[in-house]
Amino acid sequence: MTLKLTRRGFGLMGLSMTLLALPGSGFAATPGFANTGLLVEPEDVADQEDLVLIDVRKAEEYAAGHIPGAVQLDPDAVATGHSPVTGALRQVTEIEQLLGRLGVTAAKRVVFYDDRGGFHAARMLWLLEYLGHRNVALLNGGLAAWRTAGFPLSAETTANPETDFAAALSPRRIATADDVLQRRSDPDSILIDVRPQKLYAEGHVPWAVNIPWGGNLDADKRFLPAGDLQAHFARFGVTAERKIIMHCQTGLASSHSYVALRLLGFPRLQVYHRSWAEWGSDPDLPKAIG
Repeated sequence: MTLKLTRRGFGLMGLSMTLLALPGSGFAATPGFANTGLLVEPEDVADQEDLVLIDVRKAEEYAAGHIPGAVQLDPDAVATGHSPVTGALRQVTEIEQLLGRLGVTAAKRVVFYDDRGGFHAARMLWLLEYLGHRNVALLNGGLAAWRTAGFPLSAETTANPETDFAAALSPRRIATADDVLQRRSDPDSILIDVRPQKLYAEGHVPWAVNIPWGGNLDADKRFLPAGDLQAHFARFGVTAERKIIMHCQTGLASSHSYVALRLLGFPRLQVYHRSWAEWGSDPDLPKAIG
């Protein structure tokens, strides 16, 4: 069934739903992170009209029901299909055009969501920060949190007016294989492999620490509270004083841990987005098993 209400029409509903965000209500409030603006709750989305809301799921999933006013972006739309490195990003000009078609501008707040705990949405947050966008966030808990909060879905396709999005690249957000190699003996640096333990055991960068990305989330696929998340990383020696590079298999999951550490306010973070797909296939790069 198609619902033709806009998010503004949910404003009063959003006020009433804040009761669900109280402790003990079954819907936890957003924890007090250092960078609180990177994470929003369902009632925040329902009560804001002037933002670009992007559903990072497949088209058929979007068509079956999405947050009213959201536009759809395929999870793999920013990855090129013409590279030997699986998951490698498209050219910046192509991504600029893609974001422009979604209505993204530097002046607009952009919120991404998916239904996998932010697995796909997180790459888009990292990517927009790499492209220089300063006002971007994830919906905490994604589509499941929206539904749990009692808000309705829509099957009506949304299309925003097209814009001319222009990137202002932030190189400090991205790392290359050379960066990983150069920091191997730097005691102030740490490399995080966020893949599941099984994949790490099958092959990894010898000096990488395995911290699977799923540990960033609670049972409801929401980010852990700030104290718990910080303690989780501290157990592996990951602290705010260190320079941190993270990687995964194809550049997706590493962005999730990037978001987690950005939420905590860690200042020196880079994603090696070509990840194991590049490193593991290069015979000249060192590898370890087990």
